Amino acid sequence: QGLVLGAYSGGKDGGASQLTSAGDAFDGLVSGRLRELLALSGPPLKKGKARLFHGLHQDFPSVVVVGLGKKNAGVNDQENWNEDKENIRAAVAVGCRQIQDLEIPRVEVDPCGDAQAAAEGAVLGLHEYNELKQKKKTVVTPQLHGSAEGEAWQRGVLYAEGQNLARYLMEAPANFITPTKFAECIEQKLRGFSSTVKVHVRTESWIATQEMGAFLSVAKGSAEPPVFLEIHYSGAANTNDSPLVFVGKGVTFDSGGISLKPSSGMDAMRADMGGAATICSAIVTAAALKLPLNIVGLAPLCENMPSGKANKPGDVVRAKNGKTIQVDNTDAEGRLLLADALCYAHSFNARAIVNAATLTGAMDVALGSAATGVFTNSTWLWTHLYEASILTGDRVWRMPLFEHYTKQVTDCALADLSNVGKYSRAGGACTAAAFLKEFVRAPHWAHLDIAGVMANKDEVPYLRKGMAGRPTRTLVELAARLARDA
Repeated sequence: QGLVLGAYSGGKDGGASQLTSAGDAFDGLVSGRLRELLALSGPPLKKGKARLFHGLHQDFPSVVVVGLGKKNAGVNDQENWNEDKENIRAAVAVGCRQIQDLEIPRVEVDPCGDAQAAAEGAVLGLHEYNELKQKKKTVVTPQLHGSAEGEAWQRGVLYAEGQNLARYLMEAPANFITPTKFAECIEQKLRGFSSTVKVHVRTESWIATQEMGAFLSVAKGSAEPPVFLEIHYSGAANTNDSPLVFVGKGVTFDSGGISLKPSSGMDAMRADMGGAATICSAIVTAAALKLPLNIVGLAPLCENMPSGKANKPGDVVRAKNGKTIQVDNTDAEGRLLLADALCYAHSFNARAIVNAATLTGAMDVALGSAATGVFTNSTWLWTHLYEASILTGDRVWRMPLFEHYTKQVTDCALADLSNVGKYSRAGGACTAAAFLKEFVRAPHWAHLDIAGVMANKDEVPYLRKGMAGRPTRTLVELAARLARDA
């Protein structure tokens, strides 16, 4: 088996790397050979870099030392995250991948002073979607080195597995994860928690009785039947406590409908259900962590396809709350699903409503993959989300929810609202949020536009290239904070 150990940068003068306490202990076991080799192998180890040593100890034929950067760096106010935690995640991921490249099936990981962050780095860093390939990489099982921080390590594993579940759902081809298959997958993941979780897979006839005309208008363009997935997690001591309600956009493939998208990059629209994937994965994680609060998850699931039955530009549809919507662009379909789901979310006396959606390309233009854009009517909820994201490193950034944008969606020729802002491209993420606000009465609501963080190229070093599953861990951390705050 392999071993990953951490080393901090030396002092200001760029002196020798400082081993962690686990590294020190191992160095003692091998009579100082680790330090010696580290000094001989080149300049002091830089943050996020790794060195591989063989033959040091019979139990660990391969040892990787990873650079953790400065010790006790703490929260970086400029970067809005805890630098220690991010450095550990990135370094551990690099070390575990080196062990994987050697085709070693087990690796023990130095907790590096924060076992939760180390576990997240290991489990997120090793994940790769290769379900459909014959040639697969060696599956590596990471374990904690030493026994001191077992509980924190296990928590990190669960947080990371939650994000990996979202990555799996988002990455899978749209012919493998249809609305029906998505619901089945989540139902199966929650089967082990039957004492605290109830799952309702609502069919098209139920959606129709709920008068969710906006959602159904999108779904009718596809041969795949729509599903409204409803999850109830009862973790609070009192099952009647007001729940946190999560709502996620679940378009399992988005062609744009009649307003067809360009073919280049359209394959990535298999991940247009990233909102549903992240909120459902967060609930699976909350159940595994046994968080003491109640959560309701709502995911309207369908495809957006061009067909003889599809929405046409200029059509008018009616949402659950009676408001009429002129569909000026059939590719602005996510907000139609969310409009009905948000109306339904108000039937649960929610403590807070948080929706997540890969809603607008404009969000990607605004923030890129650095942070999730958050539009909210509640400073209390914003503070919790922001503080949660500092810990997870999966950042959020507050965006404006001005009346200025509302006028651009309510000034409409044929209906109460248009599904696109009247100035076309200007402030597209903001007009989308203003549209959703028309379906919200709750005092604590946040809309997370996750279009920019949907995929990872190389920006987050502990995620491989592909669908990112962000911001699942921030949603879990939000739930954990609200559970403590009860």
